[in-house]
Amino acid sequence: MDGRLIGILIDSFWKILLPGLTATIPLTIISFSIAMVIAVIVALIQFANIRLLKQLCRFYIWVIRGTPLLVQLFVVFYGLPRVGVIIDPFPAAVIVFSINEGAYSAEVVRAALEAVPAGQIEAGYCVGMNYLQIMWHIVLPQAMRIAFPPLSNSLIAMVKDTSLAANITVVEMFMETQRIVARTWEPLALYIEVGLIYLLFCTVLTKLQSFGEKRMRTYGK
Repeated sequence: MDGRLIGILIDSFWKILLPGLTATIPLTIISFSIAMVIAVIVALIQFANIRLLKQLCRFYIWVIRGTPLLVQLFVVFYGLPRVGVIIDPFPAAVIVFSINEGAYSAEVVRAALEAVPAGQIEAGYCVGMNYLQIMWHIVLPQAMRIAFPPLSNSLIAMVKDTSLAANITVVEMFMETQRIVARTWEPLALYIEVGLIYLLFCTVLTKLQSFGEKRMRTYGK
């Protein structure tokens, strides 16, 4: 490793990290937050077994989980303008990541809801609660403790998946790295560097996941 390459890596580190803090992390947080709202609503509809709405939810999950995320990004960003719907790159990425992650997380939340013993619901009715009160105060808190580990894994995976947003011109870490590679022609070193920055972000989230799981276990006792 010569002095030129070391200089490029030092200079590029901050240029790559900045889009990570201003684009990659915000894209992840916003998309995952919206996805959780979608997931809980879809899971509750399926859990309540409302026939027509349940079938619509199953269709949504089937389509989203059965098509590649990259294709979904291209349909929204490059395809919709053909019918007059033009969306800027960052909002387009948020929409696609939210809808995509919502489908996967809905199944996680649904399974967690079904893991709560049926006796808990019956006990809620016995003390005079209605269905919404039972779901909010009894079922959902227990289900979210069950769902926390897999949902945390999904959040970590989304940090890495945001690199696909470079394909629709979102200036996040991977796109900035590609720009630097085009100027310096040092692909091996720079792609390893951006990989290490992704690893840094995911390591922090893994530590937070471990902390959150401990708090969940303590809260549940």
